[in-house]
Order: sequence, then structure tokens, then C-alpha cells
Amino acid sequence: MAEGETHRVVYQQLREVIVEQQRKICAFEELVKQREEKTVCRKELEDVVKELEDEKLEHAKTKALLTKESEKLQFALGEIEILMKQLDREKKAFENALESIKNKALKESTKNDKLISKCNEIENLVEKQDGILTVKEGQIKKLSHLLEKQKNTLRQQVTDFEIQKQQDAYIARVLKDKKRKTFGKFHHAPK
Repeated sequence: MAEGETHRVVYQQLREVIVEQQRKICAFEELVKQREEKTVCRKELEDVVKELEDEKLEHAKTKALLTKESEKLQFALGEIEILMKQLDREKKAFENALESIKNKALKESTKNDKLISKCNEIENLVEKQDGILTVKEGQIKKLSHLLEKQKNTLRQQVTDFEIQKQQDAYIARVLKDKKRKTFGKFHHAPK
């Protein structure tokens, strides 16, 4: 932008110089006319004409310089316009990319929040189930202990029953033997 501003200032100054030169040329031409009317001497006329020619030459040089600077200015303004358009395109592309990234980040954040919420729910469920399992394990231990006691009681009862059975069988045998002996005595007596 500073280069463009510089070109404008140079352009303006050259224009002012040209206007001033044209004004001087007009003034010299008027002066020449006045001198011609007053019939000035040839030397003065030649000097004025030479000055006029020099001024015209300077004017032409300045005009050429102005044209050259004008072209530079137009070229620089064209480049600035191209760069501004390119900057606008890049700015829009950047804004679109930034918006896309923001939307993606928001979606990921929402997804992350949902996952955290689900994890918390699962952790709560696991804690509840752990509590239930702990209670059940306690009940299983109590029942296992009770079962073991009952097994021991049953074993003892079976053992007692076996002993009782053996005792009953022994008593039955003894009684049977006694009956036979007693019955055998009664059988042998009448003979």
C-alpha cells in the first residue's frame, strides 16, 4: 500500500509540474507576442525562443516521465487488486476451514461427553452389581457353611444309623441264636 501511495504522490507532483510548465509556455508565448509587437531586438527574441524550446523539451521529458509513472502506478494498482482478491479467497478458505474444524471439535466434544456419561452409568451399574455380588457371596458362604454343617450332621446320622443297624442286626442275631437254643431245649426235652 505504501508503494501505491508513493506512486500517487509522484503522479500528482508530475501533473503539477506539467501544469506549471504549460502555464510558463503560455506566458512565454504571450511574452513573445508582446515583444514582437514592440519589435524587440533579435537577440532577445532568440533567447526567448530558445527558452521556449528548452521549456517545451522539459515539458516533453516531464510528460514522458508522468506517462511512465502512470503506467507503473496502474500496474501496481492492478497487482494490488489481484493480491486483494487472492487474500479474500485465502481468507474465505481459512474461515471455512476454521468453521469446519470448530464444528468437528464440537461434534467430538459432544461425542466425548456422551461417552463419559455412558461410562459413568456403566460404572454405577458395575458398583451396584458389585454390591449385589458381595451380598450374594456372603449368602453363598453362609449357605455353604450351613450345607457343610448339614453334611456333617447327615454323616453323623448315617454313621449313627449304621451303628444302630449293626447293633440291631447284632441284637437280632443274638436273639435268634438265643431263640434257637431255647427252642432247641424245648424240642429236645419231650424225647
